[in-house]
Amino acid sequence: MDRNRVPNVFYTSEIGFGSDPLGEFVDAVRGSSLPDADIFAEALPGNWTAALRQLAGILPEDQPSVVVLDELPYLMDPAGAFESVLQRAWDRELSRKPVLLILIGSDLAMMHILTSYGRPFHQRGTEMRLGPLDPGDVAAMTGLEPAAAFDATLITGGLPIITARWHTGDSVRAFLSRELADPVSPLVVSAQLTLAAEFPDQTQARQVLAAIGSGERTFTNIARAAGGIAHSTLSRATELLTDKGIVAAELPISLTPSKERRYRITDPYLRFWLTFLGPHLTELDRMRPDLTLERICRRWTSWRGRAVEPLIREALARVLPSHGIPAVPAVGGYWTRSNDVEIDIVGADREPVARDLAFFGSIKWLENSPFDSHDLSELQHHRHRVTDEPIPLIAVTRSGVTTGHLDAVFTPEELLGAWQSRRGSDQEI
Repeated sequence: MDRNRVPNVFYTSEIGFGSDPLGEFVDAVRGSSLPDADIFAEALPGNWTAALRQLAGILPEDQPSVVVLDELPYLMDPAGAFESVLQRAWDRELSRKPVLLILIGSDLAMMHILTSYGRPFHQRGTEMRLGPLDPGDVAAMTGLEPAAAFDATLITGGLPIITARWHTGDSVRAFLSRELADPVSPLVVSAQLTLAAEFPDQTQARQVLAAIGSGERTFTNIARAAGGIAHSTLSRATELLTDKGIVAAELPISLTPSKERRYRITDPYLRFWLTFLGPHLTELDRMRPDLTLERICRRWTSWRGRAVEPLIREALARVLPSHGIPAVPAVGGYWTRSNDVEIDIVGADREPVARDLAFFGSIKWLENSPFDSHDLSELQHHRHRVTDEPIPLIAVTRSGVTTGHLDAVFTPEELLGAWQSRRGSDQEI
């Protein structure tokens, strides 16, 4: 808005003791670039209806303007009172001006409610979900090679405020050493702020989230790690977390139905924080980041091997067809309750119950250990446990392969290209 010199007001709602949303909105308008904004200093509105009517009165008639209401969920209430006020102001006054009204909120569930059927703002706006930076963006910002860019994505989650602090050429250890030494760095505090905003009064949801973040994936193990909470309580908590998009509840892709649901944190940064930082914040407060850093380095390789799987599956879904492997609607994984059969990558015509399986794959994401004949034999054995059909086999490897008999091999360079090539196409359009 500033770059295009568009008259605008940007208001960010806040939550907490002493917060005065209406007063803060008035201050935002008074300090904005809207013409006649000083009217708000002369006549203070007594409620939101008056404030929005007064705002409409100073919006230009002869040029576009922009009004941004950020963190809108903090203003919303179960009865929809604020939404009704905003809807009336839009229908009667704001929409008569050449104004772009942008409503922003990080609580996805609340933002979906805003435009859902039966709510005041239903069919009055266009929804746009803004995700974090993708691995291609992270590579461009940090100057890292493809494999290292995936590492950076797993730590930063693609959050710009964290990614921007990754100096060109930083190794994982160099970045973490610098950021952990600052107890108020975005890497340390961003998750705390998010959790406080999303779950101010929902202790059990945060306990469940911490259990999943610690590595527990099954319903039973999560309940145990969360302190033995009741089945019904855990069900409500996991439903809340999945509704908010913070947790994904996944089923194995196979030819037969399965009830072996597994849970994972969708945001890589939050997953990293819950595993390595959240449980050990007292170390950082005592200025002992060395203890935290050494713990991360000891566990990094094994943690990364599991954490990178969703990114790799998404990359394959974007890059296929390639190497003779077809594009498919569903790319997931397969597992059994006992984990005696676990396949990292399964491509199919649909999920979770497929009609046709297109390919199986294994991920080996180690710096100095290529995909070898032992890995291939294990993948072939697991394929035989699932189907007798000669389903194509692929390998995703960080360090190459030393065996044949694979139908395709995908490297970090090819996977990263799934995002980089898309960005190039967008620019051409």
